[in-house]
Amino acid sequence: MPPVTPYVPQRITVHLGAPDSNAQNVTVSFVDYVKNVASSEIYPTWEESALRANILAIVSFALNRVYTEFYRSRGYNFDITSSTAYDQFFVNGRSYFTNVAQLVDDLFNDYLRRPGFVEPLAAKFCNGTTVTCEGLSQWGSQNLAKQGYNSTQILRSYYGNVEIVTDAPIRGITSSYPGIALRRGFSGPSVVVVQASLNRISQNYPSIPKISPVDGIFGAQTEAAVRRFQEVFDLEPDGVVGKATWYALVRIYTAVTSLSELHSQGQRFYSISWATTNPIRRGDTGVKVEHLQYMLSVLSAYIREIPPLTVDGIFGAATENAVLAAQRRFGLPQTGVVNAETWDEIYDQFSGIETISWRDPESFPFTSQIVGGNNPRNRYSRTSTMTQFPGGDLSMGNQDPVSQEVVR
Repeated sequence: MPPVTPYVPQRITVHLGAPDSNAQNVTVSFVDYVKNVASSEIYPTWEESALRANILAIVSFALNRVYTEFYRSRGYNFDITSSTAYDQFFVNGRSYFTNVAQLVDDLFNDYLRRPGFVEPLAAKFCNGTTVTCEGLSQWGSQNLAKQGYNSTQILRSYYGNVEIVTDAPIRGITSSYPGIALRRGFSGPSVVVVQASLNRISQNYPSIPKISPVDGIFGAQTEAAVRRFQEVFDLEPDGVVGKATWYALVRIYTAVTSLSELHSQGQRFYSISWATTNPIRRGDTGVKVEHLQYMLSVLSAYIREIPPLTVDGIFGAATENAVLAAQRRFGLPQTGVVNAETWDEIYDQFSGIETISWRDPESFPFTSQIVGGNNPRNRYSRTSTMTQFPGGDLSMGNQDPVSQEVVR
């Protein structure tokens, strides 16, 4: 899979035509690419907020293509095309509008994403007059700007709840492929990526066996899953992750999660520390609340007194009730507030269950390396988490939503 932290490439290679056309490739700096597309797609006389919104959409879409290795994982030697049927309008050698270029210099390493997700949003757009689409309307953005909307308001009116990541890191384009074939006996972050990718892909292709735990160690389980993946997708079934298998994983994972589409399942990455210092109470939100809810949801499957709970990162009435129930069950003061004592007890009960029978290795991948010193509660590392606990029990008749390909 692509890198955990999205970055802005120093350079980008553009195919001057449709993907399969016999057209020239040109490599330009990323900032010049954005200036070119922006000067080709939008009008310099538009309101500044409309220009900013469109530039951010252009940057985000291009970064999504780079991040997902959309074309390179399919065997092409470029990152994006100049065809508006697939990507964005790029005119090789054109000049730039001065005011547009100045805005791009300020915005080229900012991008859009869904809150809690990692990948840049595949922010599709169209002119909104001769062509309409699910995404930003370019002329519509200008109309909203004339009504006083700022760039963020314009973007959210089309893409929903998005956030703007600013000052993303910049570096030379590098392949996600680790440069060496991964095989039995190897270990490390690249093996974690393989394991987590296979586990997610296996949801759509159940004949691929699950790997548990996701531990970064290429053992017999991983080899068997790799071999079956290769058989399913007509690769040499040698159980070794060479370049062809690696990019097949990238391509299939991107497809099953729709990462390159406007509506994707999204990637979430956590650096989890199970220790807590500040009390958590009703009204709090964030990752630490998600950790608490996840532990309580596990306990509720085994302890009848603790009600089931949705993992949404919001400490509301349902979470407070579950905390009170846990405090009653474990003989703690029934405050509904999770102080260090309550947290430690919930963690200890959860840990006893999850290490025996109810692990969720995709949501909280286990690592054999102790992270953050010798604290035994820091047993989970920052890894490429590919899917999340759905927040409810799964039973016969449940099914995943069907992914749909959307082509601009």
